[in-house]
Amino acid sequence: QVQLVESGGGSVQAGGSLRLSCAASRYTYRRYCMGWFRQAPGNEREWVASINSDGSATYQDSVKGRFTISQDNGRRTLYLQMNSLKPEDTAMYYCAANTGEPHCYTSRFSFHYWGQGTQVTVYS
Repeated sequence: QVQLVESGGGSVQAGGSLRLSCAASRYTYRRYCMGWFRQAPGNEREWVASINSDGSATYQDSVKGRFTISQDNGRRTLYLQMNSLKPEDTAMYYCAANTGEPHCYTSRFSFHYWGQGTQVTVYS
């Protein structure tokens, strides 16, 4: 069974940086899309960024220029480098992966596998 495990969350002052990691095990699709979502209390889970097996990345407008999604194909690890963090970035961040479709959609319903989440708190 596919397993996604996030790490790297924490508490940081506004303007600071964090790097999230997502280790994927038993995820053997040769073509795929993986992404990061976040959910703040009382809000819907929202898409943050995606990257596919070709290395093509897309971002939500509010994080463009501040966040960078990347992957280590050999280790099947997904990363999210978050710079210039703002209090509104505070949320639980989730790693997600689909079932072998290289086109990335922003809907959470297009992702089949999910991690347990890692908390990111940005204080002013």
